[in-house]
Formats: sequence, C-alpha cells, structure tokens
Amino acid sequence: MTLKKAQKFSSFLKIDQLLLEIYEKLFKAFGPQGWWPAETPFEVCIGAILTQNTNWQNVEKAIRNLKQMNLLEPVKLYQLPLDELAQIIRPCGYYNIKAKRLKNFLTFLFKEYKGELFKMAEEETQVLREKLLSVKGLGPETVDSILLYALERPVFVVDAYTYRIFFRHHFIPEEISYEELRSFFETNLPPDVALFKEYHALIVACGKTYCKKATPLCSTCPLQGISR
Repeated sequence: MTLKKAQKFSSFLKIDQLLLEIYEKLFKAFGPQGWWPAETPFEVCIGAILTQNTNWQNVEKAIRNLKQMNLLEPVKLYQLPLDELAQIIRPCGYYNIKAKRLKNFLTFLFKEYKGELFKMAEEETQVLREKLLSVKGLGPETVDSILLYALERPVFVVDAYTYRIFFRHHFIPEEISYEELRSFFETNLPPDVALFKEYHALIVACGKTYCKKATPLCSTCPLQGISR
C-alpha cells in the first residue's frame, strides 16, 4: 500500500501523520517487501511457528524438507509421529520444541475446525485470537502473524525491531507491553491489511539494516531526524 492510498482514510480515522511519514520513508528506502513468502495460508501458519527464535533462512530449509516429502498439508502433519516431524524440521533449530508446538496447533485446528483452515478463517478475529493464544507455544507475535499474513485480518504484528525503532525515536515508553504497542499502531493507522503487512515488513528491514541492537547505524538510517 502506498502512502497516498493510506492517507485517504485520514479524515475519519485520525491517523498519526508521523507514522505515515515513517512508512513513506521506509518504503522509499527499501521498496515493497513481499512478505510473507509462502504458497498457501497453511504454509504461513507453519512458518510463523517455525520462525520463533531463528532466522528465516533456517525456516526455509525446514519448509523445503516438508515440501519435498509432500507433507505440507494439515492432515499429513497431524498424522505424522512427533519424533519424525522433529527430525524433518531440524534445520529451524529448537526442533523438538517446535515440533510439539506444531502438533499443538494442529490438534487445535482439528479439534476446533476439523482440520480446515477455511473454517478457522470464519471465526471472528478477536475470538480466534484468544483461542490461538490459548494454544501452548503460540505467543502474541506468532498468533498475530497467522492472523495478518495467513488469514488477512487487520492485526498489526509487532516484534523486537518495532519496539527498538519506535522507542529510540521517542514514540513509546520503555516499559510498554506487547498489547499496548500493538494497540498503538492499530489505533493510529487505518485497519488495512496491505498496509499492516508492508509496514511490519519494512520495520523488520530497517531493524536488520540500520537499527541494530548494539551498533545502530543512525547517521545513514532513512528515519534519521524523525521523532515524536
């Protein structure tokens, strides 16, 4: 979504213009990110769980293994023994833990929606969010990634990069919670799925490239000089 398209909502949604300015600068600096890279909504769900505490390159290897074995389907993964699943996703790290989390999600999917993602997608957003958060091993960032990228719900995903960038630019207090930070974006931006996807991906790009934890490259950052 371009800045111009986002601004058309401003008359009735009271969008914080600084957030839109940040979006514009990031978009100009990095271009469209095309995130989340997946062929199906179910693949997004699997990737969201596997990417916990690892980089995406490792997740791609694990997903590639599943595809090569023709296992990237709900019923096949649901029926696959836990130890076999763990070995297949080994490249993503913490594979025993993540295999259990995948099984927890799949059990939920089959118990609540007969293994059909389209049935899960019929659930009201907040109700589904609460249900997903009750699944052991699925934290807010993972759940919101599933809601936004797999199910096209206007739920803003926040992560460590989001906190770091917006704290350093004085938009948020140091002690802000995940839910407060998510609400900050959802309150000040239009509930547009395309905008939320692109914004989150651009924040990640900026965090990885410039707003590093120990050695930030502030002098060359596209957000240099922006603060609240």
